[in-house]
Amino acid sequence: MPPTPYRILMIAPTSFFADYGCHVRILEEARVLQKLGHQVTIVTYYKGRNLPDLRILRTRPVPWRAEYEVGSSRHKIAFDLLLSWKALTLVLRERFDLIHAHLHEGALIGGVLSRLRRLPLIFDFQGSLTGEMVDHNFLNPHGPWYRPARWLERRIDHLPDAILTSSHHAAGLLVHDFGVPSYRIQPLPDAVNLSFFRPGGGRSPAEIAAHRARLGIPPDRPVVGYLGLLAEYQGTGKLLEAAAELRRRGAKAHFLIMGYPAVELYRQRARAMGLEGWVTFTGKVPYEQAPAHLALADIAVAPKLSATEGSGKILNYMAMALPTVAFDTPVSREYLGSLGIYAEAGNPIALADAIAGLLKDREGAVRLGERLRRRAAEQFSWDQAGRRIVAIYDALLRPVAGRQAALTALKQEEAG
Repeated sequence: MPPTPYRILMIAPTSFFADYGCHVRILEEARVLQKLGHQVTIVTYYKGRNLPDLRILRTRPVPWRAEYEVGSSRHKIAFDLLLSWKALTLVLRERFDLIHAHLHEGALIGGVLSRLRRLPLIFDFQGSLTGEMVDHNFLNPHGPWYRPARWLERRIDHLPDAILTSSHHAAGLLVHDFGVPSYRIQPLPDAVNLSFFRPGGGRSPAEIAAHRARLGIPPDRPVVGYLGLLAEYQGTGKLLEAAAELRRRGAKAHFLIMGYPAVELYRQRARAMGLEGWVTFTGKVPYEQAPAHLALADIAVAPKLSATEGSGKILNYMAMALPTVAFDTPVSREYLGSLGIYAEAGNPIALADAIAGLLKDREGAVRLGERLRRRAAEQFSWDQAGRRIVAIYDALLRPVAGRQAALTALKQEEAG
């Protein structure tokens, strides 16, 4: 327990909790901070799944579309206005020591509140705002709104007292593309709960075999698994093309694609590509069931195309001791290092080649998975990440004049 527990307001401009991506980082950060004795309050949109061990406060629904699913949309302006009001009433009513904002909208809201209440602001940066909007086809990089959006992103990036980045690549992006002073940027790569994600997912070989049978997976085929969002920028289409190429070659494999949305769209595409009997779609997998589902795979694949977003699913694969094939991006290399099996980004034939290599060397694949598990334990545990977050909080709660020196020292310690 710390001498004085910090009271932390987390701003999460999303429908927390959902079973993917940035939600997992928010969840695990909040849990490890509470484990270290601190008090965390999460303010978020009106939709999402409540979790019994977290204090989650929600906005009111928008009156015109109460069931709207949040995404890259102009409706997010209304959601963020409601979130701003909820957070404002909260900081006026309760006492907090720090504001920890997720995503750019959270950093903008937090920037206003931090100045109003003179609280340090930490921004959890998980990728470029404009880069993500382009990836989601919500913003045209050659259109009239791109430069104003880029200007706004730059202004937001300069609001926080410290920025946590999910990769060193993102840290470089903030310095070189957005001019953020380097001392404010503290790399904090995504981490993984090693007691939760573990080889076999806590299930016996018989239980795993029975689960495979229930899903209709042939017992004599190695399973190539993917767990995450289904979308083009996530590489779902490229993964299906790679599966079709492997089938054309006569390879022996079965593809288990776990996640949502657009399940029916990709199921129809797989059928049109002649992949019936070769691909199983599970639909949405609750986070609590992720280890049991990943235990069905022999090989994991991470075909994400975005060059700016994190890819925390890779760490889950590593903790499960799954040999992992990924498109060759800076974030993938940061997680997997020399133990990754890489394919040229966006090239489904190269992806098929990489998967085929692991299928041919099953014993080598098992050894590779074991080494990846050790790498996850040594470099990407949430216990380590939690202690680093608290050290950054400590630096920001010093007198303003000493913050830069304290943050610089922390960064040097992390680098050395």
